[in-house]
Amino acid sequence: MSKVRRRLAAHFTLQFFFLWMFVLVTLVTVLLLVIRYLTNQDLKKTFPIGALDTIITETIENEGSVTVPSHWTDQLTERGYWLQVVDADGKVVRAINAPNRLPASYGTAELLQIEENGRFDSFRVGTKFSGEGSTPLLYMLGTEDRGPAKLEAWIRAYGEAGRVRQDALQELTRQLASENAYVQIIDASGAIVQAVGDSARTEPYRPLELIAMRAEPGLYPSDMSFYYDSASGYTWVLHKTKEGPPFASQPILHEVILTLVITGGVVLLLTFVFSVWHGYRYGQPLLLFVDWFERMGQGRYQEALTEKDRKKVFRKNGRIRLRYRLYKEVIAGFYEMAARLDASERERSRLEKTREEWMTGISHDLRTPLSTIQGYGHLLESGTFEWTEPELREMGRTIREKSDYMVGLLQDFSLTFQLKNNAVRFPLEDVELNEFVRRIVLRYVNDATIRHVSFSFECEERALAVRANPKWFQRMLDNLISNAVKHNPPGTLITVRTGSEGADAWIAVEDNGAGMDEETVRNLFDRYYRGTNTEEKTDGAGLGMSIAKAIATAHQGRIEVKSRVGKGTAVLVRFPLAERPEA
Repeated sequence: MSKVRRRLAAHFTLQFFFLWMFVLVTLVTVLLLVIRYLTNQDLKKTFPIGALDTIITETIENEGSVTVPSHWTDQLTERGYWLQVVDADGKVVRAINAPNRLPASYGTAELLQIEENGRFDSFRVGTKFSGEGSTPLLYMLGTEDRGPAKLEAWIRAYGEAGRVRQDALQELTRQLASENAYVQIIDASGAIVQAVGDSARTEPYRPLELIAMRAEPGLYPSDMSFYYDSASGYTWVLHKTKEGPPFASQPILHEVILTLVITGGVVLLLTFVFSVWHGYRYGQPLLLFVDWFERMGQGRYQEALTEKDRKKVFRKNGRIRLRYRLYKEVIAGFYEMAARLDASERERSRLEKTREEWMTGISHDLRTPLSTIQGYGHLLESGTFEWTEPELREMGRTIREKSDYMVGLLQDFSLTFQLKNNAVRFPLEDVELNEFVRRIVLRYVNDATIRHVSFSFECEERALAVRANPKWFQRMLDNLISNAVKHNPPGTLITVRTGSEGADAWIAVEDNGAGMDEETVRNLFDRYYRGTNTEEKTDGAGLGMSIAKAIATAHQGRIEVKSRVGKGTAVLVRFPLAERPEA
């Protein structure tokens, strides 16, 4: 199942990777959108001052070539601004909406003056140096600003002691109205000493308020220009209502965000498809397994996989389909488990059946002698008949024989279970196999009650020593030989042989008698089995061969049986040879 674990780990790791890729792309996209929003908010407040930083960030510099995103061209043109990018030699390498009177190159002194004063000619200019590319560049963003020049001209034409003369108020007010502007004259403390035009403010300016209005012009409705009158110490402030469209949010990092959105969408689609595929791939086998468990829970082991399910799982060529291939070891395991459970169920049914048959046989074997004993008891108890001495002795002998038979039957029954549960313990000693077996065979040869079969004994020339308990070893051989005597017709030759092979010694009990069919051979050592020959008389409960096998197993031996109907039977018992002491 390690292969299944590895495949499952790989599949779910891949799905986890796709999911986290989507999460990562989403987080980066959200982060960039937040940066874009904050940057636009800052641009709205600080435009045009803050615009240079964003323009530099988005501009692509490549070996002297400067590419500014097109949306900045539209934005700067709509708001009346121009942009020039100057290289290390003072040459303008990129220009947007630049008036014709602007030079195509600048000298050192001009650039220093622009940097120092923030103005060039009638333009208000903001500058930003960039040294991140292959060559240093200076970005200049400017717009027409005639406010200071107008204020200087008005002071000369209409001013007196730093204020507007009374006789010039009407003319200046008319000019300001035509330009949708107004003028405020403030002193050194920020108090408004005079206002000309449509100005509603009367409270004084705080020390940093005008600085803030210049630093964040986007927050205020008007553009401001200043002129300081050194003679009076007053400052003239020109407020002009802004013209043109309102500030539009810039598509900052548009290409990057768009790429991330597309990537995130593709990853999300792949994750969704992969998840659906996983659900289908894992769900179908799991539903199949549920059906298997249900059928197996009902004991229908042979139907672990129905014909319909088999067509789902396997192709016509017998190979597992792709959707189930992930669980091929599990499916094989299910088949093996179902086969074993089915075999166990059949074996249990067979054992149940043979046990019932054996119990029936036991009842019959006990009932027959008990009936004889009971019959003689009734006769003796009734006092109706007078019995002669020989008749009483015959009745006593019969009762004793039947009682001995019943005792032996019960002892065999008890012994079978004791051997099975290893409840019998016996000491082992060295036994010379040839002589031990010869004596046992000789007893049968000399038994006057056994005349319908003949015996033969063959042994190996060298001595064969095994570790055995003589009493139980004899019981095992008696059971094997008695079984051959009992179940063969007159004229059968029973041959007992001993020998060795490698580290094992063996005993063979062979006959040329009736033989057995395959089912009888297969169940010969089952303690419940009595055989399939219903024509012959069966004495005992079929425990002899079961006891023989249990005794052989207790001696670390094993029994093999070969037989054919009408060709006889051969029972071979193997035991490990006793270790010879070193000389």
